[in-house]
Amino acid sequence: MNKKPTIIHWFRRDLRVSDNPALKFAAEWGKVVPIFILDDTNSKEHAIGQAGRVWLFHSLQQLDKQLGGTLRCFKGNPEDILMLLFNKEKATGITWNHAYEPWQIKRDKQIETNLTKTGAKVKSFNGSLLWEPSNDLKPDGSPYRVFTPYYRKGCLNAHPPRLPEQLISISFLPKTELIKNSVDTLRLLSGKRWEKEIVENWSIGEKGAKKQLDNFLQQGILDYKEGRNFPLKNNVSMLSPFIHWGEISVNEVWYTANELLKTQPTLQNNIDGFLSQLAWREFSYHLLYHFPELPSTNLQARFDYFPWEVNHKALRAWQRGKTGVPMVDAGMRQLRKTGYMHNRLRMIVGSFLVKNLRIHWHFGQAWFWETLFDADLANNSAGWQWVAGCGVDAAPYFRIFNPVLQGLKFDPSGNFIRKFIPELRNMPNKYIFQPWEAPRAVLEAAEVQLGHNYPSPLVNIKDSRQQALAAFSSIKSVNTVKSGTIFP
Repeated sequence: MNKKPTIIHWFRRDLRVSDNPALKFAAEWGKVVPIFILDDTNSKEHAIGQAGRVWLFHSLQQLDKQLGGTLRCFKGNPEDILMLLFNKEKATGITWNHAYEPWQIKRDKQIETNLTKTGAKVKSFNGSLLWEPSNDLKPDGSPYRVFTPYYRKGCLNAHPPRLPEQLISISFLPKTELIKNSVDTLRLLSGKRWEKEIVENWSIGEKGAKKQLDNFLQQGILDYKEGRNFPLKNNVSMLSPFIHWGEISVNEVWYTANELLKTQPTLQNNIDGFLSQLAWREFSYHLLYHFPELPSTNLQARFDYFPWEVNHKALRAWQRGKTGVPMVDAGMRQLRKTGYMHNRLRMIVGSFLVKNLRIHWHFGQAWFWETLFDADLANNSAGWQWVAGCGVDAAPYFRIFNPVLQGLKFDPSGNFIRKFIPELRNMPNKYIFQPWEAPRAVLEAAEVQLGHNYPSPLVNIKDSRQQALAAFSSIKSVNTVKSGTIFP
């Protein structure tokens, strides 16, 4: 009887068992050695942020349980670790699912080349995107720069996404040195109280991801198209951290939503709206692949000359949710408390930072990277370039979100603000969005002391808008869009 070969499966952002193409291939190939490598060596400035490390810790714990305690965790340079394991375990092959950040692409190509030279058989798969960014090009071979044609022509008119695949059975090589290779050895947590509090409202892991999808498709999808704009309504999927860490495949989400449409055709508009949001994630990866400078460089060259302000005090106030503008502060405090921020709030707080405060979008990008559970290089970079107006398919710079009007429209009860800013819980609706306009008697009755228990606004909304537009006028004559370069 032939002995099954030993196959190393390298988990990355595919922390699940279901619909995991590389793990499925490894399981059918031989006995599996499941590993995770925390790569702080090659990631450099793109090393996982604080909130991401908290989520990752809990996710790896859940994955290890699913794998019967066989997951081996390492920290260091993946090439060195894989070479060592390949020889130590006398393995035949190594599997992994593709990663799409530029530094990961470069690293993986080098690892594959060097492993192959030693006789290792390397198999890699797309386990995290609906469409491969190297294939979704315009007919002339150039990358799309605008979302709608990208989605309608480049995606929906292309081949359909891969169907989800279920793992039938898996045979693991027994794990040794349990303590040495445990999740704890990665030192992902610092022991701060914040790390315990921030995960309280989440069920991290593959089981939690599937439950979240089921709940959303049973309830949240019913009024998704309109309800998703209101931060207090339960119409957003809350799936972004689960998808980012690969606890559920985007293919499973896509096809599960489409199956629901077959039985409930009246949900067409809501499901189409949800699927288009999944496609926005794809578009971000498309941009990152074809414009690898996306995280650091304005894609519209004119913004290289924009007169940004340097104001560390204002930046700190924004980060802490103490700008004195309630809708902005509520969003920033939601982020700090939950590791998540509603999409409408992301646009509001982003616009306030880069337009009302005129602080460079890099600072907002960096803060989101550290504090979001779903911090994702492609989405984070594309999102900030969009809101700053400097991306290839960006909101026009003159689209400046008025946080007072946004609050009136999308938090009409004021209860989202009250939930995250208890200092304002007694403010009447008439003034809760702009407490600086409230008469002294109203402030006293609400026990609000501006400048003491709640800050006075950092800037005048109207005046700062005009200053931002004047700053933009100074760069209008500069060339608009930089040329794209396909990552080698």
